[in-house]
Amino acid sequence: MSDDPTRVREFFGSRAAHWDSRFPDDGPAYTAAVESIGLRPGDAVLDAGCGTGRALPPLRAAVGPSGTVLGVDLTPEMLEQAVLAGRGGPGGSATLLRADVGRLPVRDGALNAVFGAGLVSHLADPVADLRELARVVRPAGRLVLFHPIGRAALAARHGREITPDDLRAEPRLGPVLAEAGWRLVGYVDADARYLATAVREG
Repeated sequence: MSDDPTRVREFFGSRAAHWDSRFPDDGPAYTAAVESIGLRPGDAVLDAGCGTGRALPPLRAAVGPSGTVLGVDLTPEMLEQAVLAGRGGPGGSATLLRADVGRLPVRDGALNAVFGAGLVSHLADPVADLRELARVVRPAGRLVLFHPIGRAALAARHGREITPDDLRAEPRLGPVLAEAGWRLVGYVDADARYLATAVREG
């Protein structure tokens, strides 16, 4: 499963203004997912595909004032909502960048971790894009792929069934991550949470 960047921008751009009101109760799930990364004060972390920035405040709390939080998204309307919500930009929890996760303006090995909520199914080239995320993370750094609900619950929400070719399924995700320079070390796909954790190899 992959997605074209133009289609991603159009989809999320038209929904940005009301995105948070559609999912008002997801905050605790984001906080718990961020806690699973094991960030420490002073760490540098990227929220890849940050959207309206719901993960940015807990990421800032985890790394503290001496740490670095970057929020990257393709969709300017989503980044605007993050600023309006006080989560990014001047006075917010993070520095926001409009960029494609497949071409990040970040130097090699600059980060301790990457967080991606709802990210994998929107990658244009999953292996290449996940390899780019590996490039900006130091060896043994972490990648957390998260969604507030699991695959079956999400499919039911959209009136679909989960299929064997779903990239988020453990048998597919593990090999894709491995090809991109990551090792899958944790996987949870329950109704209340999807959380896959990987470690940067090399």
